[in-house]
Amino acid sequence: QVHLVDSGGGLVQAGGSLRLSCAASGSIFSIDAMGWARQAPGKQRELVAAITSGGSTNYADSVKGRFTISRDNAKHTVYLQMNSLKPEDTAVYYCNADLDWGGVNWGQGTQVTVSS
Repeated sequence: QVHLVDSGGGLVQAGGSLRLSCAASGSIFSIDAMGWARQAPGKQRELVAAITSGGSTNYADSVKGRFTISRDNAKHTVYLQMNSLKPEDTAVYYCNADLDWGGVNWGQGTQVTVSS
């Protein structure tokens, strides 16, 4: 199993920035891709960004050009830099790790609130 601790959420005004962090521990050798998903009240969880062990990235259309995912393999940490935040970005953000045997582990979530 991989244990994920995500942090960095908070309250920010529209147009502002936040950086989320996700620290992995445990069976980190089993991690393939890592990413971030978010869930707003009354909505389904949606994938926001992902990064493979080789550094390839993928983004949801709604965040392209505003969010950047990065990975520090030495620290076993993934970051999500969020710029030009909008009220519709308000959600609980969850870090996730895709494991080489097909499983997925999730962080506990961190709240991001963007005020207009």
